[in-house]
Amino acid sequence: MSKARSGLGRYGEDLAARRLTEAGMTILQRNWRCGRSGEIDIVARDGSTLVVCEVKTRRGGAFQHPMAAVTAEKAQRLLTLAERWIQTHGGAPPGGVRIDLIGVLLPRRGAPSVEHARGVA
Repeated sequence: MSKARSGLGRYGEDLAARRLTEAGMTILQRNWRCGRSGEIDIVARDGSTLVVCEVKTRRGGAFQHPMAAVTAEKAQRLLTLAERWIQTHGGAPPGGVRIDLIGVLLPRRGAPSVEHARGVA
């Protein structure tokens, strides 16, 4: 991955983490890796619910909207990663697990747009 693309993703994840915190959630971990299985961008707690967040950041232009970037295959991989995170961190929380998607769109001008979709998988 190029430095520019990595920096773009990191900036989007920073905006997403801020949005989650402003919504009253607690960030537990960022960029949790599970071997070759993949990575969870943000793990948070929303009350008694564990929230696994996928963050997609895009620049304004001709590319697909960030909220359209999670396929059924990606959603299944996020569920598998969530199960592995729970196994390595002491078991399932009483409120269960939710998979959220945060789309960050960076227009050519103006403030970024941050959309948060809860329970996408």
